[in-house]
Amino acid sequence: MTEVLVWVTEGTWRASVDAALRFAPADASITLLHISPADLAEAAHGSYLGLFGRGQPGRDPGPRVAELAAAAAAGLLDAAARRLDRPCHQVNRGGRPEHEVVTAAAAADLLILARDGDRSRLGPKSLGKAARFVVDHAPCPVLVVWPEAAPGIATIPPPPRQPPHHKPPHRPER
Repeated sequence: MTEVLVWVTEGTWRASVDAALRFAPADASITLLHISPADLAEAAHGSYLGLFGRGQPGRDPGPRVAELAAAAAAGLLDAAARRLDRPCHQVNRGGRPEHEVVTAAAAADLLILARDGDRSRLGPKSLGKAARFVVDHAPCPVLVVWPEAAPGIATIPPPPRQPPHHKPPHRPER
């Protein structure tokens, strides 16, 4: 059975799910994967620690931020599963998104993700840093889709300017 992993992210998840509907075989096992960045709760906790004892006990925002992130992830995965409208697994992991996706892709036959960078023109900047890492390191085939209609071919960036070619100086034969 074909294992399809769909990376579900805020803002682009619909395009990834629609690609799974279009390209995944009917009998494929589909996993919807969301990654909650671990640094969210850590940053909130760090700001609390920065109060150097002036914070009120029991008011550390770190655990609450973690709860809110988990609830948001569950809601996003549920919405993606409803859009997919076929049996699927829902997985929410915490950590560095790019590493978690590559790790999860080790068990997949196909990884589907949406572009998350500059979507106004064609080119490498249409992938954000995490997506670029995943595309470069995924241990399986990757399908990268546009979240909306792709920009026209005229948006391809021009080639980099080449420095003028310098010929070596002419040296007379001796």
